[in-house]
Amino acid sequence: MRILVLGGGGREHALVWKLRQSPRTTEIFCAPGNAGIAREASCIPVDLRSVDELVQLAHKLHPDLTIVGPELPLTLGVVDEFERRGLAIFGPSQKAAHLEASKAFAKEFMQRVHVPTAHYAICRNPAEVQDALNLFSTPTVVKADGLAAGKGVVIAKTKEETSTIAHDMLARKFVGDAGARVVLEECLRGEELSFLILTDGTAVVPLVPSRDHKRIGEGDTGPNTGGMGAYSSDDLLSSTMQDWIMKHIARPVVDGLRAEGVVYKGVLYIGLMMTARGPMVLEFNCRFGDPETQAVLFRLESDLIDVCEAVAKGTLPAEPLRWSPEPSVCVVLASGGYPGTFTNGKPISGLDHAEKLPHVKVFHAGTAHSGNQVVTAGGRVLGVTASGPTLELAASRAYEAVEGIRFDGMQYRKDIARAAIGNRQ
Repeated sequence: MRILVLGGGGREHALVWKLRQSPRTTEIFCAPGNAGIAREASCIPVDLRSVDELVQLAHKLHPDLTIVGPELPLTLGVVDEFERRGLAIFGPSQKAAHLEASKAFAKEFMQRVHVPTAHYAICRNPAEVQDALNLFSTPTVVKADGLAAGKGVVIAKTKEETSTIAHDMLARKFVGDAGARVVLEECLRGEELSFLILTDGTAVVPLVPSRDHKRIGEGDTGPNTGGMGAYSSDDLLSSTMQDWIMKHIARPVVDGLRAEGVVYKGVLYIGLMMTARGPMVLEFNCRFGDPETQAVLFRLESDLIDVCEAVAKGTLPAEPLRWSPEPSVCVVLASGGYPGTFTNGKPISGLDHAEKLPHVKVFHAGTAHSGNQVVTAGGRVLGVTASGPTLELAASRAYEAVEGIRFDGMQYRKDIARAAIGNRQ
């Protein structure tokens, strides 16, 4: 099969890497790709904001299947346009992707189908913010309604801070049009968990659980990012709790959308907070997570092409996928200044040595070529991923590889999976 992957980050590198392992693969294209993906697929420049350009690319390449990585093409309706032309594609429709594109829609939908989530208020102007403040204790979570590249969620410690942040979002000061509406939420307490499912609109199949580390600083301090690392381990979630989440969250979402005339096909990322009241939904993403995908796909033993093709065709069997029992850890190396302003074009050294270490894979996120040199080209630059018989050994292998990689301003968290490892010792 000829496969086209849309995107150019760490998630897409992990997808290309896993797709390459299938005996059914004859050729893989990635648009636009990055310096690491270019070693495993044919990379083609493309504007992911232009559905017309993506359609033209597909007509030129004639892929047997297209897999969409990032959220933007999904929310712009790329799946609808491909399917209208008879092109096989993996991902949800524009209407289905509204679960991620609008947090307000997601909250109202969850209320309709009785999915557990935090108490909330949707505000369209400063007056509504002031009225809603009386409904919440502090800290309060302030969310931009639209897509904000992982930077549209702020935890405010006081009501004054809540008001200021919400007003700034509504004034389009730091998340643009994503802040046309804001959602105020109660601040849930517990441990976060990333729970991903595959669905063809009817069958629902879970992936192994994972946990992201969203804050920039160790000990979960500092501002939110797109994710500074993740790990996956079977003991993150008991089989009883997984069944509960499938029955009370995953299945009601898929069935509820279908009842409203929306068939969800693709992967659904369910961000959960495991609270004393039980699992509560924090957010939905309508695509594979990043960096969770790097950790999760590292453990996948089923053929990814078979799975994605079945989802696209609507023939996904309701059977468990095959997984390695070994835990995996992904450590993100980021540019200096991220998640704020940063400078691209920093030469990266040590990649070849890191790649040669056993049980390690370096997934490229924000990289490019400058002559013969691989250089930084984004906030999150690399996702160094490793597995091992124990979570401690997987983390040790990942950090051993990290120690050999260098670029000016490189920053990373040294505590990915540390809390889980400490709890087991």
